[in-house]
Amino acid sequence: MKDFIKIDSVLVVCITLVALAAIISYAQYKINDRNLMSNNIKDAITSGVNPLSVRCSYAKSDDAVCVAYSFSGNTSIPSSNKK
Repeated sequence: MKDFIKIDSVLVVCITLVALAAIISYAQYKINDRNLMSNNIKDAITSGVNPLSVRCSYAKSDDAVCVAYSFSGNTSIPSSNKK
């Protein structure tokens, strides 16, 4: 009976460690993703690129701001031969 309790407690500890590792890994991934986006937006501002376009490259497909941004874009081709 003592062996069964020892094996059971080891199993609980192992499952808890795996769950904690998964939660910490996911949190670290999200933090790094946000930091990367922040750095890319800062670089876009300094190089003259629209920072909203950089933000939208990280957004999900149902992000209302990015959907509106994509529909508001100028679709005409600029002509450099105007007189």
